[in-house]
Amino acid sequence: MNNSLKMSNFIIAKKMKFKPQSHKQRYKYFIRSKKFFSKDNNRAINSIMSVMEHINIRPKQLGAEKRENCKFTNLQVLTLLILMPFFLVKNVSRYLDSGLRNLFVCEKDMFYRFMNNGNIKWRRLLYSMNRQLIKKINRETESNHDKPVCLIIYDTDAPKTGRKCELIGRIYSHVTHKSLLGFKCLTLLLSDGVSQLMLDFSLHGEEYKNVDRKQGLTKAEQAAQFSENHDGQAIKERTDEYLMKKTDKAIKRGIRFDYLLVDSWFTNSDFVKLITSRHIHCNLIGMIKIGKTRYQTEYGNLTAKEIIRKLHAKKLCKHSNTLRCTYCTIDAKFAGTTVQLFFCKRGRKGQWNGLLTTDLSLGFLQAYRTYSMRWATEVAYHDMKGLLNLGKCQSVHFSAQIASFTLTMMQYNILCTVKRFESYESIGGIFREVSSETLELSVPDKIWKLILDTILAIEELVSADACGLLSALISENPKSHQLSNIYKLAS
Repeated sequence: MNNSLKMSNFIIAKKMKFKPQSHKQRYKYFIRSKKFFSKDNNRAINSIMSVMEHINIRPKQLGAEKRENCKFTNLQVLTLLILMPFFLVKNVSRYLDSGLRNLFVCEKDMFYRFMNNGNIKWRRLLYSMNRQLIKKINRETESNHDKPVCLIIYDTDAPKTGRKCELIGRIYSHVTHKSLLGFKCLTLLLSDGVSQLMLDFSLHGEEYKNVDRKQGLTKAEQAAQFSENHDGQAIKERTDEYLMKKTDKAIKRGIRFDYLLVDSWFTNSDFVKLITSRHIHCNLIGMIKIGKTRYQTEYGNLTAKEIIRKLHAKKLCKHSNTLRCTYCTIDAKFAGTTVQLFFCKRGRKGQWNGLLTTDLSLGFLQAYRTYSMRWATEVAYHDMKGLLNLGKCQSVHFSAQIASFTLTMMQYNILCTVKRFESYESIGGIFREVSSETLELSVPDKIWKLILDTILAIEELVSADACGLLSALISENPKSHQLSNIYKLAS
């Protein structure tokens, strides 16, 4: 199709207030086209699109293929939600003012309805994406990569401001040592030392001893809280686990890992039994409290402090120049299993810290370095909160909160996969480049629309042929031709 005919179709569509291509055609072109984004000038966006091309989500995983009276399929809506932060759309409410709306004309209510839908199996969607990303990583990773694969359990605060949000309550923050309004977000993260993927999460609340203050809220606050019946919906699983502890979600989903890394809160007999009972071999590495828990050693049934004193008295403590710390190690029985205990401290007046592992072959240095991979979760949450607005959803629907957290983790996993195979030093570096490229694309887009509007105005004033004017403008001016190519999605 020549430029004159293209522009003719666009101008006619402009007058009739609709786009010439079908939404399905434009969506497919947008996702799969390699021509729209130049590999040289728009590397970051192109890389993101390439990763998304390899993710196959079946419409059945989203419930119905298409909502009644909706222009887009559920899969298209999901993809647009995933793409939003990469096109400078901070949240759904900003969609109307974004460049994406110029390509996919719809109202923001479409996205709200989708996220509020309690029948979407968000956990299954996240795992489906992760399995495909893991296959891609394994297929394209060099065989000499020998770092262990670790599953990391991590919890963080998800503060909120609105008391009307469904299931909202007060939680105790171990960071600020204060009570705050929000959720506890328990996360499963998979890391191989090079990149990490967010596997799963659950939102939790805390029961208060005072029965009159359910989840720390007054009766008036409880009465004003939004409530919805979720019987028979997929979201029911997530509401049921609100006051439950999650332990083995990733294990049941067939995710393979070498070590489970946990903090002292989770290093208990239940976790040790869980790991040792698995058919697929893996081990636990967790921090332990220097408290009252007793371990059966060759010196008797001792607490961590008593073990340290015994080892120190027998001069079994060593010094590591690499880590600049004093350490000691001992085998012990715990929860019916033989485990290895490591204790270390920095300086003479430093406090002792303890590590427990079910892997008896690990040395202190290797165990320490493996456990330090938990730092990946701190970095991941910093990126998701700072770049992808994790936990910033303001909907009162618990379904929308689950949707928002899942979408953020999908976006983060895509960025992590891009970072692994492209020469980016950090997730922030990718995001900054994507933002810059999107801004570069949006500027000529707006200029081109302004030119088209001007041509239409001239047509009405002088009764000229708009298609002829536009064709002449493009043929005589190379810059105009370049602008038309950038805006080809709408023409």
